[in-house]
Amino acid sequence: MKSMTPREIVEYLDQYIIGQNDAKKTVAIALRNRYRRMQLPKEIQDEIIPKNILMIGSTGVGKTEIARRMAKMMGFPFVKVEASKYTEVGFVGRDVESMVRDLVSDSINLVKEEQKESNKSQIDEYVIKKIVEKLIPPLPKGASEQKQEEYESSFERMKQKVIKGEVDHLKIEIEAPKKSLDFGDSSMPPEIIKVQESLAKVFINSSKDDIKKEVTIKEAKELLKIDASDKLLDMDMIKSEGLKRAEEGGIIFIDEIDKIAVSASSSNRQDPSKEGVQRDLLPIVEGSSVNTKHGSIKTDHILFISAGAFHLSKPSDLIPELQGRFPLRVELNSLDEDALYSIMTKTKNSILTQYIALLDVEGVEIVFEDDAIRALARLAQNANEKTEDIGARRLHTILERVVEDISFDADMHKGEKIVIDKELVHKKLDDIIENEDVARYIL
Repeated sequence: MKSMTPREIVEYLDQYIIGQNDAKKTVAIALRNRYRRMQLPKEIQDEIIPKNILMIGSTGVGKTEIARRMAKMMGFPFVKVEASKYTEVGFVGRDVESMVRDLVSDSINLVKEEQKESNKSQIDEYVIKKIVEKLIPPLPKGASEQKQEEYESSFERMKQKVIKGEVDHLKIEIEAPKKSLDFGDSSMPPEIIKVQESLAKVFINSSKDDIKKEVTIKEAKELLKIDASDKLLDMDMIKSEGLKRAEEGGIIFIDEIDKIAVSASSSNRQDPSKEGVQRDLLPIVEGSSVNTKHGSIKTDHILFISAGAFHLSKPSDLIPELQGRFPLRVELNSLDEDALYSIMTKTKNSILTQYIALLDVEGVEIVFEDDAIRALARLAQNANEKTEDIGARRLHTILERVVEDISFDADMHKGEKIVIDKELVHKKLDDIIENEDVARYIL
């Protein structure tokens, strides 16, 4: 996946996001450049810095979805943060560096999951062996060869039963894995977190008695996997690889960046920390070292993608130094009726597919006629024009209103097929959308 061409990346994103081709193209090139850079000699690699992206567009048009799908597809460490929740140094709250610490934690978790997957057979073998030993305790030393052979035969038979789940209902007593306390609160300095973790380890290890639990074999399989992971996985290697991946392939998506921009025309400058947050953000985006509890990380090659609606401010209201660190700017279009129709019909796991699947659980089959879908798209667009434009999110409020009664009485419609037609859509929504005062509250 990491060597996909820009065209292949755009084709993948097309399955989930309608339109916004300029944004997809820009993101695809940025991702491909990461792959290209890694193929170059080390001395050139260090010189090539990522071209950060600024996405401009109304809410609900796909800014966050593009970034989220992109990171998931490529398997890169990825965090999404809201610029508005950070405060300037000296104010109480989350400091800007915490976004980098969050990225490192995500990267380490990503590597850990990969290691668990690649060592799955060893972990499963360890768990099965532990469970079988509880069911058939090992023979004492000095047992005869015949007894040993009988034991091995019984052990193998029981092992197969445990693997097949035939004895999942039986209860056994196991030593519950000791819980490791995670002081991952990224608003705290890494030095304090390290001290807290060291003290916690001392208290946990000083408890002489192991906690024993009586659980079913099905539950024991899950509990012992935690113990197996701690014993079989090389955590030092995982942390080292996690730090490296965060440095070389990390992506930080900064949403709501327009909320920290201070408009020059605005006479009401209530929050004096907005420009302060921008100044604190600048060294991280430019490239600096950030201390985390797992070690120091350089931010030079982290890709930053920022996004904002910029209704009340403009990109030029950001401080000039920060503007210069987001050289690639892409504007996302508002969604029209055709785009909203395509979102409901052409995207993978679309919102209509989700509603059909949810009601199928209750044994109710719902069918959306094409005219009804067209009407939904038209009414969603009308609502966006008359009230606030919230893009594709409007489909959630519109659809929920249409299927509300069916969903509420689903148990009474079990085994039925319900067709949602144009008339039903208009019956449910026309009055609300026409009455603007009501629409503002309901839609």
